[in-house]
Amino acid sequence: MFRSFFLSRRWFAWSGPGTALILFASWYKVELDVRINEWFGDFYNLVQKALGTPGSVSIDAYWGYIASFGKLAAVFVLVSVLLDFLVKHYVFRWRQAMNDFYVVHWARVRGIEGASQRVQEDTMRFARLMESLGVSLMNSVLTLIAFLPILWTLSASVTELPWLGRVEHSLVWVAIAFALAGTVLMALIGIRLPGLEFHNQRVEAAYRKELVYGEDQPERAAPATLRGLFDAVRRNYFQLFFHYLYFDVAKWSYLQFAVLVPYIALGPSLMGGAITLGLMQQIVRAFDRVQGSFQYLVHSWSTIVELMSVYKRLREFERRITAAPGLAP
Repeated sequence: MFRSFFLSRRWFAWSGPGTALILFASWYKVELDVRINEWFGDFYNLVQKALGTPGSVSIDAYWGYIASFGKLAAVFVLVSVLLDFLVKHYVFRWRQAMNDFYVVHWARVRGIEGASQRVQEDTMRFARLMESLGVSLMNSVLTLIAFLPILWTLSASVTELPWLGRVEHSLVWVAIAFALAGTVLMALIGIRLPGLEFHNQRVEAAYRKELVYGEDQPERAAPATLRGLFDAVRRNYFQLFFHYLYFDVAKWSYLQFAVLVPYIALGPSLMGGAITLGLMQQIVRAFDRVQGSFQYLVHSWSTIVELMSVYKRLREFERRITAAPGLAP
């Protein structure tokens, strides 16, 4: 899964310079987000000034701020679109590297259970999931690097926290504590999901295999056999549905409450008039970015569970490839 791409001379241009280019583009996208965050602070301060003292802000100044945001947004959209396009090609090359490795050894491993599914479907799913998780992880890390110092500085303006009083750089600690609590909660509640997802791939493969045999062999895929195999698929899916039910209740309840956390933390400072409207917007957006980065596992747990099941299947497949006669590990 990894050596065929990252340790191959054929794919070096993508695995080496390609990775570096994606990292640079992602960093630049985060820097644009930082500038947009600063724009919101200045813009809402302008609005507060205009509302508090009518006539103190000219319409030209107002339109100037709108135009400056348009320029930032245009560059952000362009970078985002090009980055997504590059990542899709990058991940497909990774899938192609895996596919080429498996195809070279196809004659030896064609008898392995579900070999065709693993070469075609599992490599596709692995690439798709790595694209989703890899990009979001990279963005989370870069966003954290960019916004954590900003939130650290902005926290100096927050006079105190509800029920706790004054805490230095309080919003940083609130973001870390709340995100850590959510991560631990999701990991504990979803502890059974990886095993169920892995088993789900097994029962699906068994059902699909019998159907394929039935296309060429009349004695295979009898109705009674198919009903038994599909019953196993149904039981596993119903178990998954039940466990995802309480997992989703916990996940979405946590994420909805997370929207209120910065406003709760800012309550005493807002009521005391210690911060302006523009500063509040900057703080809330920075807090959201930092908290979102720390909540990577919370947002991605379902996808991680699916990736774990695919990874287990491909690792098992690769072990059987290396154990095949005449093939060195």
